[in-house]
Amino acid sequence: MEMLGLIGAGIAVFTGVGAGIGIGVATGKASEAIARQPEASGKIQTILLLGAALAEATAIYGLVIAIMIMGKM
Repeated sequence: MEMLGLIGAGIAVFTGVGAGIGIGVATGKASEAIARQPEASGKIQTILLLGAALAEATAIYGLVIAIMIMGKM
């Protein structure tokens, strides 16, 4: 059963990979949007920061779950 816990913790840490990809794609799209409409840069940056914070929160939750799984062992 200890091996299953290690596998579960490893899978939980992979949420950071998804968050990194998501933030990268969002930043690229925001850069394109600002290049097209510089006058809307304030609104675009606000939405980008909110989305990046939510994506990063999922990575932090995954890390917390992995630490909790490792603590049970």
